[in-house]
Amino acid sequence: MARIKAAVIFGGTAREHELSLASAAEVIRCIPKDKYEVICIGITRKGRWLYFPGDVEDIADGTWEQDTDCASAFISPDPLYRGIITIENGEATIRRVDVVFPLLMGKKGGDGTIQGLLDLSGIPYVGSGVLASASCMDKSHTHMVMDDYNIKTAEWQLITQREINELDARCRAIADEMGFPLIVKPANSGSNAGTSLAENYDELLASVKLAFSSDNKVVVEKYIKARKLEAAVLGCDMPVCSPVGEIISPQIIFDPVNFNVSTGDDLRVPADISKETEKKVQETAIAAFKALGCKGLARLDFFLTEDGELFLNKIGTMPGLRRNSVFCKLMAELDYSHEELIVELLEQAVDNADRNY
Repeated sequence: MARIKAAVIFGGTAREHELSLASAAEVIRCIPKDKYEVICIGITRKGRWLYFPGDVEDIADGTWEQDTDCASAFISPDPLYRGIITIENGEATIRRVDVVFPLLMGKKGGDGTIQGLLDLSGIPYVGSGVLASASCMDKSHTHMVMDDYNIKTAEWQLITQREINELDARCRAIADEMGFPLIVKPANSGSNAGTSLAENYDELLASVKLAFSSDNKVVVEKYIKARKLEAAVLGCDMPVCSPVGEIISPQIIFDPVNFNVSTGDDLRVPADISKETEKKVQETAIAAFKALGCKGLARLDFFLTEDGELFLNKIGTMPGLRRNSVFCKLMAELDYSHEELIVELLEQAVDNADRNY
């Protein structure tokens, strides 16, 4: 019986490049080679696509792109080919692909861009589609959808690039309406890069300018002093939610240096919360997952205040997938081994390729 051809795409131009490499290396190790033929496609920080035939350890340590056997490659948007075209010595070779695992986070990857290309190609892929990926990446869209579905998020305001000429007045209006402290973040960012805490007007103006250096839209949120809870959702038609975990860390969410502190090392699972609160988190996670049209997998961050109010913070449609990542540790509580989880994601991608939510 022929093996299933699974392409793993990793790297990318976003800040999350190294996280993507680490996840890809562990995912590739987990794919059973007796059932799957793995095809590795790496994207350099400058955006060059390369077919990589080398050792998975070179992906893990970032030296993969120095392999002399790498060749230019790209996914054909023509569904006739349903695969990857490699170019070596001036000759093009078509490599048919049955399923793609797009392990890309951040801009030009986890924001719907790679998903759009894969939709054109006709190749099934792991994770959410174009709209869900884009809506979860764009924090203003996440807020708008959650507002529509009566799912609590932090009080928020949006500043667009068209308002730059009146930035001073806009910031003063936000300060008057929302007060301080405030969290200021680029609307489109897969990490906390460009995110700041503002405790007065001068800091607000500076934080907005900093956020604009990363995106053309800026989201300003009321700071919420709270515990940070985590949930993982898996599935398509009938998604399931993991037990709830809690991030226990001295780092603060807006620290631009530690932009991705919640790597799994600081996760306590199960969280020390009541059964009623855990049920509420799980129900809200699935409701948000469905409202945004997600499928496959997602990691959801929540804030829980001292008086028991629950707020959705953000949704990641392609979370880190190292064995020790938050998503994987939460799914382990549902008795998924790392290997079983990766195979489940590949299988459901094929089974649900034609479904839109």
